[in-house]
Amino acid sequence: MSKALSKSLLILVSAPSGGGKTTLCDLLLQTLPNITRAVTSTTRAPRPGEEHGRDYYFFTPEDFQRRVAAGEFVEHATVFGRSYGVLRSELLDKLRSGKDVLLNIDVQGAETIRDRAAADPELSRALVSIFLTPASITELEARLRRRNADSEPEIQKRLATARQELAHWKHFDYLVLSTSKEEDLRRALAIVEAEKMRGERSHAPEF
Repeated sequence: MSKALSKSLLILVSAPSGGGKTTLCDLLLQTLPNITRAVTSTTRAPRPGEEHGRDYYFFTPEDFQRRVAAGEFVEHATVFGRSYGVLRSELLDKLRSGKDVLLNIDVQGAETIRDRAAADPELSRALVSIFLTPASITELEARLRRRNADSEPEIQKRLATARQELAHWKHFDYLVLSTSKEEDLRRALAIVEAEKMRGERSHAPEF
């Protein structure tokens, strides 16, 4: 095991809809110089200005399914007829280069990745999972309403899903109760720093 790999983290951030995970991930990418996001694979067509390998890995449905059958994805799903997934090679290549890798993923996808990592020593060694959520369902509802992006039926659907997702917090390494953007970032940075100092990722000086 290389020293670069032993210190590299696979930081998985998950939250119920409206929990603030996208904002937190954006702040981590802006704050930590050694962190990079995992590029997702998809079967949808590129939008203007998007590049293969930078924004997404763009695959045909046939190629995507071939990779699914070969077990190349640590997580994948089909949404509205389009497939999305995270390649194992995408994670390991960046971890082995000494980079920390950030995954912004829903609760169901997080469960799949934890299961895959449990059977993969390199991913298991690197994985750090964070569950981010407001302190109450009332606060989550207030956030969804402040976004002013969803209809009332959609808000109720998201809240119902969130109630189910909240029960999964105990399966994550860390629980962060979301308050402000600044405080969420401070707590996440403290987690990253603590994980970097864990014994299995540290190397004592030689005297």
